[in-house]
Amino acid sequence: MAFAMTMLSWSVIEYSQKYEAIGEYKHTRDLIKWGTDYLLLTFNSSASKIDKIYCQVGGSQSGSRQPDDHYCWQRPEDMDYPRPSRVVNAGSDLAGEMAAALAAASIVFRDDEVYSKKLVRGAETVYAFARDLGKRRPYSRGKPYIEPFYNSTGYYDEFIWGATWLYYATGNVNYIRWATEPGFSKHSKALYRISDLSVLSWDNKLPAAMLLLTRCRIFLNPGYPYEEMLHMYHNKTELNMCSYLQQFNVFNWTKGGMIQLSSGRPQPLQYVANTAFLASLFVDYLNATRVPGFQCGSKFIPLDVLRSFATSQINYILGDNPMKMSYVVGYGAKFPRHIHHRGASIPNDKRSYSCTGGWRWRDSPKPNPNNITGAMVGGPDRFDRFRDVRKNYNFTEPTLAGNAGLVAALSSLTSSGGIGIDKNRMFSAVPPLYPPSPPPPPAWKP
Repeated sequence: MAFAMTMLSWSVIEYSQKYEAIGEYKHTRDLIKWGTDYLLLTFNSSASKIDKIYCQVGGSQSGSRQPDDHYCWQRPEDMDYPRPSRVVNAGSDLAGEMAAALAAASIVFRDDEVYSKKLVRGAETVYAFARDLGKRRPYSRGKPYIEPFYNSTGYYDEFIWGATWLYYATGNVNYIRWATEPGFSKHSKALYRISDLSVLSWDNKLPAAMLLLTRCRIFLNPGYPYEEMLHMYHNKTELNMCSYLQQFNVFNWTKGGMIQLSSGRPQPLQYVANTAFLASLFVDYLNATRVPGFQCGSKFIPLDVLRSFATSQINYILGDNPMKMSYVVGYGAKFPRHIHHRGASIPNDKRSYSCTGGWRWRDSPKPNPNNITGAMVGGPDRFDRFRDVRKNYNFTEPTLAGNAGLVAALSSLTSSGGIGIDKNRMFSAVPPLYPPSPPPPPAWKP
């Protein structure tokens, strides 16, 4: 959830005029506040120091035959089995992402001073928890209800990501110092040429964090002592963008035109949508400075090439694919009808279904009686094939994180509300980096 809220907030900060043009600005802010209100309840947000975070409600253990979130198939309002809250006393990755979400949202809600300050306080508190030397380990480690399903591979990317957002939210130079800390870069392998690390996901924030810091270099040019790391992150961001282009053969592509950012593993569309957003946003950053393109080795890449990549991937999701199917529920004439979603698959017949009583709907070959309109499913396999089967969650399961990336990408690519970003809103709390120029001397009098 925290990653989804960060992505939504980022897109609103950059493209608020587009959300307003299509009448979705208030709605999207309401969605973000729904998420950040929840996050603020998971720790003591009024304290400056905390020792625990409530990280999950319910869950399942692999192979369980006891009533739990995987074994049962029920609407939320019918769930009657125990769903205990899971608490962690360490988890830099979780806390770093929560800090990013709260800090980013504080910029969205800058017009509500009380709520914005509350979000900033919460962000600073959880970021301090993340950086606590005694709590530096992945939140999922050794947690049987978490690790098999939401295993986190590290936390140094969240250190950079969270610090960057906190710098933009507060203007406190300590955060830009931490965001450009060489040790964080080293331990996260941010500058390594590892293709998987150029793919944005809920588990890997590196490409997004480096793009966000590239924004700082492009528009603020803070210079010493940050320039060296910012320059390297800018270069790596350009390399990431090069890697997304088919001509450089970094990633495999399906015959139907989808980039395989997850190495052929299931549920590819969340990575595709996230990457389309990053690519389109980078184009807008360069357009805002009237830079016509970037270098991939000796080859100059015009911005329209990268924008065309982003557009092609979103078009694939929306139906320009070999299945001739939109992977967004309710969009187009043909879209998935057997979504892996309990509420959508069980009819609204005023009857309550038990834990196993709902299996009849899970296993039914009939289309869902309720459309979860706007939900993007997991997506096709590496051969562009898609099985519209409810039990096969690899194809038909929607996620908050995946949909947030899709919304961000669509907001970037739409022409509604005009083209380009809001260059200054991100920096509204950042003080001038250099002292003001002295006033001119008085006119000379002989």
